[in-house]
Amino acid sequence: MSDTVMDKGFFAPKGGSKIMEWLFTTDHKRIGMLYLWAILIFFSVGVCLGLALRLELFAPGPTIMTQQAFNAIFTLHGVVMIFLVVIPSIPAAFGNIFLPLQLGAEDVAFPRLNMFSFWLYIVGGGIALTSLFTAGGAPDTGWTFYVPFSSISTTNVSVAVLGVFVLGFSSILTGLNFIVTIHRMRAEGMTWLRMPLFPWALYATAWIQVLATPILSITVLLIAIERLLGMGIFDPARGGDPLLYQHLFWIYSHPAVYIMILPAMGVISDIIPVFCRKPIFGYKTIIGSSLAIAFAGSLVWAHHMFVSGMSDTAVMVFSFLTFIVAVPSAVKVFNWLSTMYKGSIRPEPPLIFALGFIFLFAMGGITGLVLGSAGTDMHVHDTYFVVGHFHFVIFGGTGMGLFASMHYWFPKIYGRMYNKRIATWSAIIIIAGINGLYFPMYLLGLAGMPRRYYDYLPQYTDLHQLSTYGSWITAMGLVLMFWNLWHGRKHGRVVGKNPWGAATLEWTLPSPPPTHNFDEDPIVTHGPYHYDGLIPEEDAVNESEGDK
Repeated sequence: MSDTVMDKGFFAPKGGSKIMEWLFTTDHKRIGMLYLWAILIFFSVGVCLGLALRLELFAPGPTIMTQQAFNAIFTLHGVVMIFLVVIPSIPAAFGNIFLPLQLGAEDVAFPRLNMFSFWLYIVGGGIALTSLFTAGGAPDTGWTFYVPFSSISTTNVSVAVLGVFVLGFSSILTGLNFIVTIHRMRAEGMTWLRMPLFPWALYATAWIQVLATPILSITVLLIAIERLLGMGIFDPARGGDPLLYQHLFWIYSHPAVYIMILPAMGVISDIIPVFCRKPIFGYKTIIGSSLAIAFAGSLVWAHHMFVSGMSDTAVMVFSFLTFIVAVPSAVKVFNWLSTMYKGSIRPEPPLIFALGFIFLFAMGGITGLVLGSAGTDMHVHDTYFVVGHFHFVIFGGTGMGLFASMHYWFPKIYGRMYNKRIATWSAIIIIAGINGLYFPMYLLGLAGMPRRYYDYLPQYTDLHQLSTYGSWITAMGLVLMFWNLWHGRKHGRVVGKNPWGAATLEWTLPSPPPTHNFDEDPIVTHGPYHYDGLIPEEDAVNESEGDK
C-alpha cells in the first residue's frame, strides 16, 4: 500500500521491529487484523480438506485416500472450520477492529488480555494441528469426539481435545472483554438504544461465550482424563454414562451455533440500511431477538438426541423449544426484508453478499425445523440431510456474513476500494456453488444416505457427483473473491473516510483509522441509522461534476 494511505493509519510502524510491534501489540485494530489473517489461513486449510473429502466421495469405493485418512481429514476439517474459523471469525476479527470504533472508545476494556486471547487462539490452533504429525496419527473420531470411540481410539484424540481446551479460554476471554467494553466504554450520549446492531449482536454472543464455553472446556478435559487415567466417567463398564457426554457437549455446542451466527446477523443488520438508505425496520425488535436467541438457544441442546432413548415428555419439550427459538431468527429476516421495502437500493457487493446470507440462511433455517420436529428427525437423523442443513446455516450463513463484513469494511481498513464488478461476480458464483454443493445433500439424506461414511451404494453416485461439482464452483468463487481483495489492498482506488455514506461512528474516521482512534471524544446525539444529509462519496463526486 502506498505511503499516502499507510502513513496515516494504524498499519504505520511506530519505530523498532515492525514484526515485534505487531506480535506484541495491544492496539485492538492490529489484534483484529492478526485474527483475520490467521482465520483466513485456517479457512484455506479447511477448504482444501473439504475439497479432498468431496473428491474422495466423487465415486463409490476408494478414490484418492484410505478409510483411515478419510476419517482423519473429516475430523480435522470439522475442528479447523468450527473452532478455528467459524466461532472466532466475525467476533474476534471484525469485533476487535470495529466494536470500539462503533462505541466511540479508544480500545477494548482490557487491551493486554485481548493480546493474550489472540495468543491462546494461536497456541490452541497449533496444538490441534500438531495432532496430525505426532505419534499415533490424526484423530479419527469426528469433530464431536463422541464417546465411547474417543475414549478408546489409539489416535491423537488427547492432543486434539487439549487444543480445543485452550481455544475455549481464548473465546471466554474475548467474550468477557467485549461485555465490559460495551458496559463501560461507550461514548458520551451512546445510550443502549443508540448502539448499532453489530455491538448488540456481539453483546449477546459474548454472554454465550462466557457462560457456555466453560462447559465445553470441562467436557473435553474429561475425555483426556478418562483416556490418560482410566477413569470411568463415560464408560458404562466402570459405572459411567456415554449419554452424559452428549448432554455436556451439546449444552455448549448448540448455543455455539449462535456464537457463529449472531455476529453475522449483526453485520447484516448494519449493511442493509446503508445500501437501502433507510433506518433499520424494528430496531428494538432486532435487539430483543438477539437477546432471545442467546437465551432460548441454551435450552434446546437435546434436540440433537431425539434418537438416544429419551422420554416422550423430554422429546416434546425440546421439540417445542426448538420451534420457539426459530421465531426470533425469523423476526430478523422479516425486519431485514421490511427495511429493503421501498428503499433506495444500491446493489453494491456488501449488499449482494448480505442478500446471499439471507437466502442461504433461510434455506438452512427452514430445514432446521424438519430436524426440530421429532417425527421427521427420526427419519433423517445422522443422514446427509443434517450435513446439508448444518452447512447451509454455517457456511451459507456465517461464511457469507464474514464475506459481507470483508467487503463492507475493506475500504475503511485499507483506504482503498476493490473491483466492485469482480466482487459482485464472485458473490454470485459462491452463492450458486453453495447451492450446488449442499442442496444435493438434502436429497441424499431423504434417500437414506448416512453421513460420515467413507463409501456408499451406487444409487447415490449422481447426487454425490453433483455435490462435488458444486464444491469446485464454490472454490472458484472463493479464489476470485480473495484475489480481488488481495489486489485491491495495494492497487485499488483510494477512497475517503465514508465511501458508502454510512452513519455509524467508524465512518467518521480517516481510512485507515488512526492508531489512537478519535482525536476528540465523540458525542452521540442520535441513533446509528440516520442518513439525512449523508451522501455516498461517489454520488457526491457525480453531483459535483454535474454542477460543473
